[in-house]
Amino acid sequence: MQVPAPFEYERATSVDHAIGLLERLGGTARLIAGGHSLLPMMKLRLANFDYLIDINDLHAELGYIETGPDEVRIGALTRHRELLESAQLAAAFPIFADAERVIADPVVRNRGTLGGSLCQADPSEDLSAVCTTLDARCVIRGPGGAERFVSMEEFHVGPYETAVGDDEMLVEVRLPVRPGCGSAYEKVERRAGDWAVVSAGAAVWLDGGAIVDARVGLAAVGPNTTGIPEISAALRGREPSESLYEQAGAIAAASCEPATDQRGSADYKRHLAAELTRRTLRRAVERARS
Repeated sequence: MQVPAPFEYERATSVDHAIGLLERLGGTARLIAGGHSLLPMMKLRLANFDYLIDINDLHAELGYIETGPDEVRIGALTRHRELLESAQLAAAFPIFADAERVIADPVVRNRGTLGGSLCQADPSEDLSAVCTTLDARCVIRGPGGAERFVSMEEFHVGPYETAVGDDEMLVEVRLPVRPGCGSAYEKVERRAGDWAVVSAGAAVWLDGGAIVDARVGLAAVGPNTTGIPEISAALRGREPSESLYEQAGAIAAASCEPATDQRGSADYKRHLAAELTRRTLRRAVERARS
């Protein structure tokens, strides 16, 4: 039977209370919300902590989706189900609904959170690819209410490692809103709800029929979720076309660093990176036009 090492448990009553506990306990403590990634790792003794701080009671404070003319703000404790069911979020960024439909199963989506997904920093994690694609900024709060803003490129500093300090907490994700946007997400998995073999997200911004900006994010093809600035540079100022999608796919395949494992060979994953980049760009452009 898989049993985690002994640990102490405390339930936070506010964000400041949770951060105060982290400040006092340091690296021996870990926040827990959904726990669908953390608890299995603890059962296998791949992760061991002396203290778990339950933050589920903070959903009223950190579980929200606020849409404005220039920015969408999502609280770190917003559940996967809430992201999937939000009509406002789907209107602004349909990539979220695309991704949420292929994340795990209803049990996980009912409990898992945006913040937990990002802070797990798994290279195959779906919402990390989504937030990278949308150029998200992460709001990290520390002792005394001090906040700092970190881009997705800076947020993940290694596999299962983030820029969040031992006495800090991810509290919000902010997504810039610009006109003419379309976005999409696709994933290849071995079975429904599994981790990605490869996944790709794409967002494009059109003006007068031309691409004024574009972003592609890949997951499961390197040590971190990967944004590809070379694709952005290649697409800006050009008219969408199949040849342009082919060029972007070739850049994606050349830019990623997949490893051969039980999910497939490195060559197969590069092929998927190229194909999924083409598909998501094509669909993102269709949505931007509509």
